[in-house]
Amino acid sequence: MKIYTRKGDKGETSLFGGARLPKDHIRIEAYGTVDELNSQLGVVMGFLENQELLTFLQDIQSRLFDLGAILASDPSKENDYVPKMKQVSIDVLEEAIDQMNTVLPELKHFILPSGHAIVAACHVARTVCRRAERATVRLAHDEMVPELVLVYLNRLSDYLFVLARYLGNEFDVPEVRWIP
Repeated sequence: MKIYTRKGDKGETSLFGGARLPKDHIRIEAYGTVDELNSQLGVVMGFLENQELLTFLQDIQSRLFDLGAILASDPSKENDYVPKMKQVSIDVLEEAIDQMNTVLPELKHFILPSGHAIVAACHVARTVCRRAERATVRLAHDEMVPELVLVYLNRLSDYLFVLARYLGNEFDVPEVRWIP
């Protein structure tokens, strides 16, 4: 498979379905930020040895590829090859959040995104997820975006926040409290 095509050399790229857009279009920004988030999850995974959690995060990476494919598709054309976002993916995140929260102390203050490299990496992933959500919301103002795409990104940022706390707890790293 050839990596370069030279078709994007003038600042445009193609969507699934053939439409061409400038590379600074909000649709490209949205799925590009989802791609960045996926890479940041890879950084988080590089710190882990827990196979169950690695498998879970790899599943999230697959859902982010699904989400990227949805956002990279021409909304004016039906595409049977693009996966659909499903409620069950959101339910799985919520169950994981609830499960991790059972072992965490109650959050009574704001915490700083620090204390350990894996905690900070989770917080970077969370903030990239929020940026992807904002870009996707901007896109949804002008074009059709499936509602579950927005819900998934919102819930994933919640998951990444709780994951940062959970891993800090697992690594016995005290939370750094924000003192105004």
